[in-house]
Amino acid sequence: MFSSLSEKIERVFKRLRGQGVLSAQDVTEALKEVRVALLEADVNFKLVKDFIQRVQDKATGQEVLGSLTPGHQVVKVVWEELRDLMGHEQVALSLSSMPPTVMMMVGLQGSGKTTTCGKLGQRFKAQGKRVLLVAADPRRPAAGEQLASIGEALDVTVHRADRIRDSRADVIRMCREGYDRGRDQGYDVVVFDTGGRLHIDDELMQELVEIKEVVQPHEVLLVVDAMTGQDAVTVAERFDASIGLTGVILTKVEGDARGGAVLSVRAATGKPIKFLGIGEKFDALEVFHPDRMASRILGMGDVLSLIEKAEETFSREEAAALQRKVTSNNLTFEDFRDQIQQVNRMGSFDQILGMIPGGDKIKSMAGNLNGGLPEQEMKRVVAMIDSMTRRERRDHTVLNGSRKKRIARGSGTSVQDVNRLIKQFLGARTMMKSLIGGRPGKKGKRRKLIRALQSH
Repeated sequence: MFSSLSEKIERVFKRLRGQGVLSAQDVTEALKEVRVALLEADVNFKLVKDFIQRVQDKATGQEVLGSLTPGHQVVKVVWEELRDLMGHEQVALSLSSMPPTVMMMVGLQGSGKTTTCGKLGQRFKAQGKRVLLVAADPRRPAAGEQLASIGEALDVTVHRADRIRDSRADVIRMCREGYDRGRDQGYDVVVFDTGGRLHIDDELMQELVEIKEVVQPHEVLLVVDAMTGQDAVTVAERFDASIGLTGVILTKVEGDARGGAVLSVRAATGKPIKFLGIGEKFDALEVFHPDRMASRILGMGDVLSLIEKAEETFSREEAAALQRKVTSNNLTFEDFRDQIQQVNRMGSFDQILGMIPGGDKIKSMAGNLNGGLPEQEMKRVVAMIDSMTRRERRDHTVLNGSRKKRIARGSGTSVQDVNRLIKQFLGARTMMKSLIGGRPGKKGKRRKLIRALQSH
């Protein structure tokens, strides 16, 4: 999402960091370029003006320009202001001490509201909570069917009325029934998928106001499409003025959104961004951390989020089993394939690289490789391994010429590709063994690495 903005800002700060001494004029000229980059990212003009003024006031102070590393100090000031612009710190969901916790999802049609209800349901279910989804959108064709399909896929209960007319009274009655069911049947969380419109109107707002009075939600979350840019801020302001929001969930941030909505919503409305929708899958919902997002924008990566994703994907038991196989030199193609598939579960290649410092540079380099983008290459690798017999996957030494030809035909690749895979597999096995501790003399470095990660 922020690749273009990050590239422009990083280019500006690279020049600043390269200078030993900075003047106020140097900072002013650099911030002019930052201002243009933010405007091109579709950030509100007034917000940009105020942001640049605050940065300039801090960055041209004597404690910055007189420091030993003034270029780095300016970057620090910009990071702090970006973090504060987006809310300073992460704001968690408000959960009731007496279940059920009631969440009311609002938004315009096409924003991804119903899918986001499913993502929240998946998230709470993974935490061991009983979740009830309530279909409260009778006007959009097949909205109830969509939510029912999501509930079936997630094994989450969905409350739907047998017959509901397109009237406000029926919608309110059905929401009251859903709330009563959640309370009486001991659900921990009840999520209401309320009706949307193609545009904001008084009838929609009045319906939402009445639903809110009936179900008394702990959270009123606006789901808004990040690709709408500054319009997302306008929508958030209208919904907040009419019904009162507790937070915002931005969807489709994995697309071509320029980032204006993420940078503007909190500053314009005072309402925190609580989640980012980063894909279509039900686990593609990311907790929003302003400090981590500021680091991503400035090309510093987000190692903490990467570690959290890895911890969610890899269990301690799996890691221990892998370590035993690597150190005993028993790693097979089956293990190799399983590791690739687990990495894929962490997210797309773009998302993972976005969390690594300098990831955008790695991404551009990867795009120029003869083998294509890493995601495409990994699919080819899995296809080749799947074309092997069980014996071949567990013992690579049996792979002779005729077997390689068969594997190549079965996976739509060439014998050269199969040979390259074997070479990569053996190289990865050797490297993993040395990293985990197969070579002597590396334990001290390994302990330092573990302590460094634990300190986070």
